[in-house]
Amino acid sequence: MRTYQKDKPSAASALRGLAPTELQKRVREAREELLQLRLRKATGAVENSARFRVLRADIARCLTLLNSKSTTK
Repeated sequence: MRTYQKDKPSAASALRGLAPTELQKRVREAREELLQLRLRKATGAVENSARFRVLRADIARCLTLLNSKSTTK
């Protein structure tokens, strides 16, 4: 479980300043990396299995920000 750090900005706050096209690019790249990771998992060549969770969280974070930006217009 992550602990809250007062002076450290959250990952979402770092992404809020990005344009929607940049967020879409990040989602696309994360999905491609997730696919590659799944393929490596099938062959048994995954070094860091925690990366699955990080990628899924990053994708969800970017999609949430994209959704909020599209509804506020």
